[in-house]
Amino acid sequence: MIGVLLVDDQDLVREGLRMLIEAEPDLHVVGEARTGLEAIAAAGEVDPDVVLMDVRMPELDGIEATRRLAARGSRARVLVLTTFDLDEYVYRAMKAGASGFLLKDARREQLISGIRAVAAGDCLLAPAATRRLVEDFCRRPQPGASPPEILSRLSDREIEVIRLLAQGLSNAEIAARLFLGETTVKSHVGRILAKLDLRDRVQTVVFAYESGLVSPGEAS
Repeated sequence: MIGVLLVDDQDLVREGLRMLIEAEPDLHVVGEARTGLEAIAAAGEVDPDVVLMDVRMPELDGIEATRRLAARGSRARVLVLTTFDLDEYVYRAMKAGASGFLLKDARREQLISGIRAVAAGDCLLAPAATRRLVEDFCRRPQPGASPPEILSRLSDREIEVIRLLAQGLSNAEIAARLFLGETTVKSHVGRILAKLDLRDRVQTVVFAYESGLVSPGEAS
């Protein structure tokens, strides 16, 4: 059973989300919060698997709440809710430790599959729209800048994997592209996270853009 903490300052939004989530046999709402501060307190009490986090809230916004949860070592995966007019927050949310984001007008199926994916340790980075947002808001190295020294920790194969991962490919798609087994790709991803001291695939994507391994607009 996947435990979900709902964080939104609008009662009707939380009620609607609760109805959708509770209708699924493998999902359960373990708590609710109206502000970022309440979210941090609630996460400590109910230990959710996934936090469905709004961005704009009183007292403390969702991005700072996400950062504080990550800093405290919370095991909860944060799925940020946003709207098109809040796109500038997406990159900051990922940097703060979020495992992905959903638009508030997402279909029911997208919401449910997104919660399951994040709970399983995956992230929501496959859609082209998401990749464009990451490209737009990731800081890029200055022209002529040297690659970060940390890249020397990665093997040539791991660099290939991180580039494809950053372009939104799933493990299965990376495996097909590189003629590897899916289990082998999963092992490569795990080693990349360990070597770069990254939490998950989202932070790996951000790192890939910031380090210059992937350029904005690069086709997958």
